[in-house]
Amino acid sequence: MRTDDHRDWRHALGAYALGDLSAAERAAVDGHLEGCAECRAEASALEAVGRLLSLADPARFSQPAPQPPAELGERVAATIGAERRSQRTRRRRRRGFGLALAGAAAAAAAAVLAFAVLPSGGDGGEDPVQLVEFASASGGVEISAALEPHAFGTEIHMYVTGVRSGTLCRVFLRDRSGRTFSAGSFRYRWGDDSDAVLSSALDLSRTRAIGVHAGGRTYIAPIGQGATAAIEKPTKEDA
Repeated sequence: MRTDDHRDWRHALGAYALGDLSAAERAAVDGHLEGCAECRAEASALEAVGRLLSLADPARFSQPAPQPPAELGERVAATIGAERRSQRTRRRRRRGFGLALAGAAAAAAAAVLAFAVLPSGGDGGEDPVQLVEFASASGGVEISAALEPHAFGTEIHMYVTGVRSGTLCRVFLRDRSGRTFSAGSFRYRWGDDSDAVLSSALDLSRTRAIGVHAGGRTYIAPIGQGATAAIEKPTKEDA
């Protein structure tokens, strides 16, 4: 017997076990089973399955499949959002400290050059890069900044997350007397891991606080030695 012929007989065994063959087809299968032990064994197993199928309740199979809880999607989205915020925070801190190290290296190189050129003494150079964490930002809002001194004033790298996507964030600096200096604005976009680069004409050496208007609130963090806590208050007017 050819392999293809044997395969055709085996394909007919399912209908044979369920009694779906005509009398002539069933007689042909019976004739094959008499001379094929392999097919007889398979037909016997299929007949047992066929008998069990007759006991199944069709109504149970017509019921809709169970649905996941309605809040499952929200829980999954919240978990993913929290993990993304945590990853962004870790990346911001790495970038911030990398910027601080780069600023420190530049300051050290400038100090070496000044020592080599000047016969004695001299100014200590520009202030180093300042890293600021807005510690009191609430409601899942996370804000930090890296401030770098330049000849034109201060370059500001802002990192904001946790506010509604599309929120306009306006940044400003304050000097010793409390005067405010605008540093520009940007719109926060959900899922955007990049930092916003802004600038202000106020020298970093004269800066005592940085503020951000975002989502109807004003977040302010002091700058300088001992400035470890930030304050937060409702927005009443633009800086």
